[in-house]
Amino acid sequence: MAHLFRRAAPFVLLAASFLLLYGGVVRHLVHDWIRDENYSHGFLIIPLALYFAWERRTRLAALSLAPSNIGLIIVFGSLGVLLAGVLGAELFLTRVSLIGLTAGSIVFLLGWQALRVLAFPVALLLLMIPIPALIFNQIAFPLQLLASQVGETTLRTLGVPVLREGNVIVLANTSLEVAEACSGIRSLISLLTLGIVYGYFSDPRGGVRTTIALSTIPIAIASNGVRVAGTGIAAHFIGPEAAEGFFHTFSGWLMFIVAFLMLFAVVRLIIRFSPRRAPHPALSGAAVA
Repeated sequence: MAHLFRRAAPFVLLAASFLLLYGGVVRHLVHDWIRDENYSHGFLIIPLALYFAWERRTRLAALSLAPSNIGLIIVFGSLGVLLAGVLGAELFLTRVSLIGLTAGSIVFLLGWQALRVLAFPVALLLLMIPIPALIFNQIAFPLQLLASQVGETTLRTLGVPVLREGNVIVLANTSLEVAEACSGIRSLISLLTLGIVYGYFSDPRGGVRTTIALSTIPIAIASNGVRVAGTGIAAHFIGPEAAEGFFHTFSGWLMFIVAFLMLFAVVRLIIRFSPRRAPHPALSGAAVA
């Protein structure tokens, strides 16, 4: 019993320290997931990371544990980042320090080999952290202009008279502003997360998984451009009310479904045309034996 207590004591102490230091950070993070639709997928990240960690339980059990005191350096460095974030009122730093604390704790308690095994689920946690506003705006505004350009080009191709001024599309009977919410960054972030998870389950090759994740970027941009064009067409033929309310919300959900179907088709093509490495003869013979 005493031996069991000694083994469990570090984990209990770690959990208590975590609640004391990061309770407020986690609470504000969950609040952002609820309030900001761009990051509502954050609720799915932790269960997925836990699943991927549990999936690796056999590999972890096969390791000879070699706890490293370097993990303490990583932990204290992460706590320093937490302190800097608190003093500077920078939420992003406090949240990133949480990932560093997780990695450092694994190294300290289990060793570097365990961190290598758990690298993917730990890295996946980064997707639950909202991007800093400065970087977010640097991404969102170009996406607004790109969506406006795609919408304008599509409308002209279909014979709809249109004039674009920046991110404002001027039609004969109304004007459409491609606002930040319509920039497509929301679907881009969600689709990127989906692409990473989908790629993980679709193929074991790292290169293929990376290609699948990167393919979500043009898919999200194209689907959002189609949405803007569709809104313009509806506003031109039906009236300005077609660009507001239910139709606007419904078109967003519809385009995300279309984007997912496009991703599904692209994944099939990537896997089909990605060359597979032939097994090494010696390994192949060993496998047969």
